[in-house]
Amino acid sequence: MADETYENPVLNADWSDPDVVCVGDDFYLTASSFGRAPGLPLLHSRNLVDWTLVGHALERLEPAAEFDSPRHDRGVWAPSLRHHDDRFWIFWGDPDQGVFQVNAPEIRGPWTRPHLVKEGKGLIDPCPLWDEETGEAYLVHAWAKSRSGIKNRLTGHRMHPDGTSLLDDGKVIVDGDRIPGWFTIEGPKLYRHDGWFWILAPAGGVETGWQGAFRSRDFFGPYEERIVLEQKDTDVNGPHQGGWVRTPSGEDWFLHFQQRGAYGRVVHLQPMSWGADGWPVLGDDGAPVAVHRRPALPPQPAAAPATDDDFPGGRFGRQWQWTANPQDGWATQHSGDGLRLSCVRTADAHDLRRLPHVLTQRLPGTPSAVEVELELHGEEPGARAGLAVLGDAYAWIGLQRGTDGTVHLVHRFAESAAERERDAAHPRTAPHGAVRLRIEIGAGARCRFAYDLGDGRRRSGPVFAATPWRWVGTLLGLFALAPDGPGRPGAATFTRFRISPL
Repeated sequence: MADETYENPVLNADWSDPDVVCVGDDFYLTASSFGRAPGLPLLHSRNLVDWTLVGHALERLEPAAEFDSPRHDRGVWAPSLRHHDDRFWIFWGDPDQGVFQVNAPEIRGPWTRPHLVKEGKGLIDPCPLWDEETGEAYLVHAWAKSRSGIKNRLTGHRMHPDGTSLLDDGKVIVDGDRIPGWFTIEGPKLYRHDGWFWILAPAGGVETGWQGAFRSRDFFGPYEERIVLEQKDTDVNGPHQGGWVRTPSGEDWFLHFQQRGAYGRVVHLQPMSWGADGWPVLGDDGAPVAVHRRPALPPQPAAAPATDDDFPGGRFGRQWQWTANPQDGWATQHSGDGLRLSCVRTADAHDLRRLPHVLTQRLPGTPSAVEVELELHGEEPGARAGLAVLGDAYAWIGLQRGTDGTVHLVHRFAESAAERERDAAHPRTAPHGAVRLRIEIGAGARCRFAYDLGDGRRRSGPVFAATPWRWVGTLLGLFALAPDGPGRPGAATFTRFRISPL
């Protein structure tokens, strides 16, 4: 029956580089957040299929000066989530800074400030292990060639049991250059099972690669390897890095991502078992499953991370993130409903990709309609606000104040290499300074823009093909801004944000 099975992906949006842990009857997941704030999203489930977003572990990225402006492909890369000594721990690599960790007594916090465990360029994808058998602690990480000149290697360290420092200079424990046909080994997750040290790590690149397993009787090796999950004859290209979790009843499951272009890295759930030879078997004999029996766990109502928002009291939901560390005054709380964004003055008014004050959430992975109501209060000529599809190229539709005080409905876009926007449609007068905006996102992330000024819905401009950044899927964004100048340029109010199936 339908309710006895699930379909992949179980998280159909950009939850990149997932890792998962089981604590009691609860499952928790975190993912990469790159340069957005707050970072390190925290998701909860009771059945591994239905997930809700319950918070973030990182309020602001550090060092703060590095993230005052957007760093879309930097920041928090590939975190590992663990539970040890009655605390939750998250380790991640910032490719420009080194290995960080935060920890907390409960998943909802309070979380510590980021602690730099190992400084260095190109240190990515760290994963700790506290060995319950020996009391020893270890850490493994990969390398980013763009910063270090090193790739295709995994380095292991002994770690202080309190997780604050490493006890040696490290040793290469997996050298992919010595394994025929293997390249770009990254994203290691470290485990202890059946007397072996296990590293589950992908190789071959996010588009076409595979999931590997490595095992050794000693942490520092030597390791033997095997491919345990690959595309085969499925449509799941390059099943990439993720995490293994065991349920209270003893079932094993594996969560990993699939790269889907503008939609980012969506999350799949694979059954996992252990073969007679002691190696893990993922999916359907090493091939990703599209539909499968649900985990043997108590029933849970259908759930997914929130998308809709009425912005009660001017507050926005957990699904929203700024494109850089936020500043006071960007959003104002008030007694009613609606998101009140200040028209922040900026010299980069013609390029949304450079603005830190864009409030974003993930592009949905299925055909959807995005709608929001907008009222522009800013009186400053050039003040504008809108709804954007934001990536390496972007497009937006919204309102702008003209030099004569008139408010216009405008629709603009910028190509990947362009430094300035261009009109996608002729401006139209918005006599009441308010509009209902709509973006229909069809197959292939092809977007059609529309608006309603009170006289019926009208389409605007040509189809826009959404594009991702280098590591990040396309984002939906709300913004308000004004050109540089003196004085207070006013604000804009967004109400009734909705995402519905097409």
